[in-house]
Amino acid sequence: MATKKTKKNFPTPQEIKAELDKYVIGQEETKRILSVAMYNHYKMLMHNLHFATEDSVLEKSNILITGATGSGKTFLVRMIAKILDVPCYIQDCTKLTASGYVGSDVEDCIAGLLRACNYNVKEAEMGIVMLDEIDKIAKAAAGPSITRDVSGECVQQSLLKIVEGDLVGVQPQGGRKHPEQSLTYINTQNILFIASGAFVGLEDKVRKRLGQGQSSIGFESTGREKLDDGELRNYISAEDIRDFGFIPEFVGRFPVITSIARLEKDDLKRILCEPKNSIVSQYVELLSMDNTLLEFSDGALDEIAAIAYSLGTGARALRNIVETVVTDIMFDAPSNKAKRSKVKIVITRDMVREKTRKKYRFAC
Repeated sequence: MATKKTKKNFPTPQEIKAELDKYVIGQEETKRILSVAMYNHYKMLMHNLHFATEDSVLEKSNILITGATGSGKTFLVRMIAKILDVPCYIQDCTKLTASGYVGSDVEDCIAGLLRACNYNVKEAEMGIVMLDEIDKIAKAAAGPSITRDVSGECVQQSLLKIVEGDLVGVQPQGGRKHPEQSLTYINTQNILFIASGAFVGLEDKVRKRLGQGQSSIGFESTGREKLDDGELRNYISAEDIRDFGFIPEFVGRFPVITSIARLEKDDLKRILCEPKNSIVSQYVELLSMDNTLLEFSDGALDEIAAIAYSLGTGARALRNIVETVVTDIMFDAPSNKAKRSKVKIVITRDMVREKTRKKYRFAC
């Protein structure tokens, strides 16, 4: 049986996207870009492992994803890792600081990947590291500073070699907590790094570069229709990421840049019930164990999606809202076990409003 280190058949872009479509609502362009990028990465990896000569080694293309909070960046990466059956570790970049300062060292993301695959070095060297909240390590200011930017530019500098490809010595249990450990060396040349962040305000930099600033008035100044923030995200370039506060060397190591669109009300409604293992289907399954048949009316789904949209946190709010709506039902449901037939309960728009009006000020 072939191991992950030697297997050569990874899903095609069409197959990757087809699987993503089962779990991820919308984001068609981003799913296509990521599917192609992932396929090319592992095609490159297999070429380098089995066929490359000294003069034909292919370089990897790391990925940068921008998008509003709750739009599904982390979920997308987790699903891709699951589809490809490769280890994945998600590093919260808000914890990273320059070596020697309070916080996490940049090598911790490699140690986390090693733990994710049960300390199998060969598997770790084919894995994915997601640098989440990468926008939080932007430079503190554009001008020179008399103090070290230990959680900004210094972290970017420290990540350069790791992201590009280097032999990194890591202490598997964490360097500062267990200094007595021996080092395990990981070659990061074939590890795919996916950076993601909300990049709040990035649209303004894109708008300025495209000549669509607020000072541009009328047809003579621009000669084209103004774009909204969502449309501007489609035009993000490496130049905009540099202007946001990233050094050119760091940006250059992420040649694939894509953006996830903000979720609209219709998207949130579809997320509730359409994907495999959707939120609604999970609660239906939970209550079926207590002899209760739970249904959500179309109006109820509309109302839940509207509340979530008003909160501005994307899909993250959906589960909490549904939990609020069905808590009393779940409290009473065990008493239905003794009944001969299933007890049917339909969640209506009015029920959603009644259950949420105190907790969510946006609820009607």
